[in-house]
Parts: sequence; structure tokens; C-alpha cells
Amino acid sequence: MLTETQDIEIKKSIPEAKWMAEKAAHEKKVDELLNSYLEARSRQEKNPVMDFLFEYYAFRPSNLRRWSPGIGLGLEYSETNELPEISELSLEDGLAFVDPNLFPEKRISSLRWMITMLENTRQSRPSFGCFGMHEWAMVYRSDNPRHSQVPMRMEPDELAEFVESRPLLCTHFDAFRFFTDPAKPMNKFELSRDKFHETEQPGCIHSNMDLYKWAFKMYPWIPSSLILEAFELAMDARYIDMQASPYDLRDQGLEPIKIETDSGRKKYKQKQEMIFKKGVPIRAKILDAMNRLLMVAES
Repeated sequence: MLTETQDIEIKKSIPEAKWMAEKAAHEKKVDELLNSYLEARSRQEKNPVMDFLFEYYAFRPSNLRRWSPGIGLGLEYSETNELPEISELSLEDGLAFVDPNLFPEKRISSLRWMITMLENTRQSRPSFGCFGMHEWAMVYRSDNPRHSQVPMRMEPDELAEFVESRPLLCTHFDAFRFFTDPAKPMNKFELSRDKFHETEQPGCIHSNMDLYKWAFKMYPWIPSSLILEAFELAMDARYIDMQASPYDLRDQGLEPIKIETDSGRKKYKQKQEMIFKKGVPIRAKILDAMNRLLMVAES
């Protein structure tokens, strides 16, 4: 018999053929997105866009490919060996389901923090005036840029002069912390880990990129389809991030967004607003999934 909590949480059952088709479609989509990148990576070829998404965020391609329905759905099955490889899967009355009662109690406080941060961000007014200067601040007056294998679009003195000519308006601590020491005092906002949830705003391209991080932290209790949706947004955001950076990535097919020009800044702002609009429903869905998980985990 299902417990009362499980009965409340399992909204409906999915026929075996249906969920297996969804699982196969998810795996195929991930393969289409990543196979060429993984082949290049196997040859030790660097990719500043995609490497970031798997090294900085530390969620492996194999994890992204692994399918979960999230909580609230029961999977009909005939053979247990056909079920998704999820250790948090429970079996009751012919249904397999991601069991929210197995959510670790020690993670509830982190889940609450994420919900508060995401809700605060959603309610904040979006700002679009930074023009991607964070990547420039990360190499300002540095002899050791992060992507040292990639050429710059400017000489060091010219780059420094440009950074000094523009305001630094970064609101995202996890970008700010990589600023060079000479660049940090130039930022308009005082940022810290403790104030993270207060300074995030939904127009920030990195805040939207991070929706992927907050989603995968709740795997397998959040549906893999939502994690993949957030990943695709992060990919789009990262491409824009690198196009607007001081790095010259034309040999990788990335035409620069020249934020050192008026037309380049206008183009960047348009793309930043596009990412914001795409992120609004994804942020809402992640919050909804997290709130449902918290409700059950606390019961």
C-alpha cells in the first residue's frame, strides 16, 4: 500500500510505453546536443563555452543524459530492469516513483535557501546595463587570463583603457569573485556570498545561466526535462557571454559582440533581454518543483 504522503504526491501514473518513449527522446536530445562536443573533448580539444558548463557546474554529461520523471508521477512497469537507474526510486503497487521521502533531511535547509533566493530574484527588477563587462574585469591588468590558450581581441593596455572607461555594474557574486584584484574596487555594487540572495536580479545573464545549477542540484526529484530546458538556456547564455568577452573565438564560429562599440552594446542588451524572457518561465517551473518537493520533504 502507498503511504498517505506518497498517495498525495503521486498525481498520476504513466503507462510504460509512454514514459519509455519520453526517456528515449530525452537521451536522444542530449546526445544531439553533446556528441560532437564530447568527441572533440576526447581529443583534448578545449571549448571555452561547453567546458564551462561541465567543469564549473560539475554536472557530468552522463548525469544530464540520465532521465527522471521527478516527483509526483508513478511509472507503470513490467520488468524492473527497464526502470530508470535512480537510487531514490521506490516500488509500490505496480508503480515505480521517485520517492520524496528519501530526500535527505540535511538538504532541506539548502532547498529553503534556494527557494528564497530564486523567489527574491524573480521579484527583483531586471537590469540590462552591465553589457557583459564581467568577463573583461576578469582579465583586467592580469598576466594570466583564465582562457590563456585563446587570443584576445585587444592588446593589454588597450583592454585596460576600455575597462577603465566603462562602469562595472556586476550584480552576480559568482562572476564578481573572479574579477582581478585591481578590478574589484571598480564595481559599483558591494557583493559577497552572504548577500548573494539579496543582490541577484533576473536580467543578469549569469543568474539565468545558473538556473541550470539550481535545477540539477535537485536531481532526481526535479524532472530531467526541466533540467535539460535550463541547460539549453545556459548554453545560449554562455555563447552570448563568450561572444561579448575580450576573447577572440572566431575560429570556433563565434563572431564577437563588440561591446566596445555603441552598436555592440545595443546588440548585447537585446540578447540579454532575450535570455531574461526565456528564463522567466523556467525559473517559475523550477520554483514550483522545489516548493512541491519542500512541502513533501517537510511533512
